[in-house]
Amino acid sequence: MSAPITDLHSLRDALRDFATARDWRQFHTPKNLAMAMIVEAAELVEHFQWATPEESLRPPPEKLAAIRDEVADTLIYLVELADALNFDLIAAARDKVGKNAIKYPAPAAANNT
Repeated sequence: MSAPITDLHSLRDALRDFATARDWRQFHTPKNLAMAMIVEAAELVEHFQWATPEESLRPPPEKLAAIRDEVADTLIYLVELADALNFDLIAAARDKVGKNAIKYPAPAAANNT
């Protein structure tokens, strides 16, 4: 039995094991993973297409389950892409949040749309 998935590192390890067991690692190039991630993100967007902003906040349970699956698929490919390029996804996000804080300081960005 594999280890429980409790954080991004254990998710990454489980995804590595999953792909290795199926001999799929050969296909997990950054190009292929980025393209697959965008396909999954497009499938996610389909669930919101034509919905009003209010409807998008409260999808019915069956739609929410499908949205959850597409978000998970997108996350899976994002984690695999970061792994293929050998960088820490949390560190990259932390660095980007810091850059955004400098680019969009709170007092100047407040209430701007």
